[in-house]
Formats: sequence, C-alpha cells, structure tokens
Amino acid sequence: MPKIGFIGAGTVGTALAITLHERGYAVIAVASRSKSSADRLASRVPECKSFEKKQSVADAAELVFITTPDDAIAQVAAELNWHRGQSVAHCSGAHSLDILEPARKAGARVGAFHPLQTFANVAHAIKNLPGSTFGLEAEGELLDTLKGMAQDLDGTWVKLGAGDKVLYHTAAVFACNYLVTLMKMATDLWQTFGVPTPEATRALLPLLRGTINNLENVGLPNCLTGPIARGDLGTIKKHLEALDKLAPALLSAYRELGLQTIPVALGKGKIDRTRAEEMRQLLT
Repeated sequence: MPKIGFIGAGTVGTALAITLHERGYAVIAVASRSKSSADRLASRVPECKSFEKKQSVADAAELVFITTPDDAIAQVAAELNWHRGQSVAHCSGAHSLDILEPARKAGARVGAFHPLQTFANVAHAIKNLPGSTFGLEAEGELLDTLKGMAQDLDGTWVKLGAGDKVLYHTAAVFACNYLVTLMKMATDLWQTFGVPTPEATRALLPLLRGTINNLENVGLPNCLTGPIARGDLGTIKKHLEALDKLAPALLSAYRELGLQTIPVALGKGKIDRTRAEEMRQLLT
C-alpha cells in the first residue's frame, strides 16, 4: 500500500484520512490552509504528521490526495513540485483530470477519487463513507490502487471518462441536494395548516424512508406511486388548484416535476398513452 498524504483537512479529507487509516492504509502526512485543521486531523491518525507547508506533504507521500475546495485544486497542483512515479488524486465530483495537468507533466500519475456521498460534518462523513460508490478517473497502476481503496471501504466504483464528470455530478445534485429542496417545499406546505418545519420533517421522514426502501428493493420504474402513477387526473387537478390559491410559488415546480414523472408512470405500465397525454396537457 502506498504512503498517503492529504492536502486539505476539511470534512472530506479528514473523513477519508481517518477511514483509510482504520482500514489499514498508511496515512503519514497532512497540510491545510489552516494549520489547526491539519493538527486536528493528525491527532486522530497515529503516525500522521502535520506540516505547515503543502510541499512537505508532496515530498513525503507516494499518493497525495488534494482535498481542498474545488476552486483551489488547480492552484495546488500548479504550485507544488511533483516527481516521477508519484500519484496525485483529487476528490472533486465535477472536475476531471485536466486540473492536475502540472502534476502529470512532472511525471506523476494523476487520478480522481470522488465519494458519491453527502458529508454534512466529519462525524457523519466517517459514518457514511463505507459502502459508498466512488467515481474514479485514472489509468493503469493508479486506477488499480483506487479500485482497491474503494473495495477496502466496502464500496463500489464506477470508472468515468473526462466528458462524464459534469453530468455525473449533476445527477448527484438531483439525487441529494434537490431532495433537500423538495423536503423544504413539502414542509412549507405543512406550514399552511399550522405545522412548523421540525414537526413536518419528522412526519414526512417515514414516507421518505419508505420511498428510498422501495427504490432499493423494487427499483425504477415500479417503485413509483401516487396520482401520476395511477393516472388520477382529478387529484392532480385539485393539487394544481390548491397550489395556485395557497402556494403559487410552488406551482411551476409541481408542473415540471409532474411532466418528468409521466414517462416513469408509462414505464411502470399502469397508465396508457392516452391517459399520459391527458395528464401532460393538464400539467402544461
């Protein structure tokens, strides 16, 4: 296993360093914009040394993870001296390998290792990281190393090309970030009949968990339920009228999400194309 260093001791870098150490990897060096952050990470990983200078990590480690904010990755790659035979990887979901070009030109192997997971804080990140899917970009020996790392974290991996990264990350935004937005919209509707956000969230969470359970066990498109899956025009019309009257700011989102749901309902096979067109016209 390579000796690993981290440049960037935020949530992702700290969680990944700690979890890799727990799985037997030698995490030996860390530097960060804030020395106190690097010190905190090093204090949780025996044999890991905290450095003030990023170059010290690049000099010490065989595999360097750049886990800074995305906008800083290219600068870090450009300002350090890399050497042939070394490996350098970033953990960005949206960026490809072009931002590591200075390291590649210096003879280093370059890659990307993106945990497809949500990291609200370090404690939750450490809990959520094992079992995740990892988006990988690399070739040859480094790709094999990153595949093994994903497997050692009890995860699965998907190999991505340079042109895949942006839509891969966009999909994650839909599945994760916009799910939060949808819950915010739902809890806002509960406030119209006097239920505050914390109580509404608790009430809706079992429904959300049931939906995720159906996604996992039944799969798309058969897990779809609700009025569009049934072709229930009357209910959809009532929803539109109520939103228009009481929550007009949510009306356009309801219409668009409904239109996107019609093909899922058709795939499930519980409605025919005539009913699908009637719903499309109603939502349009």
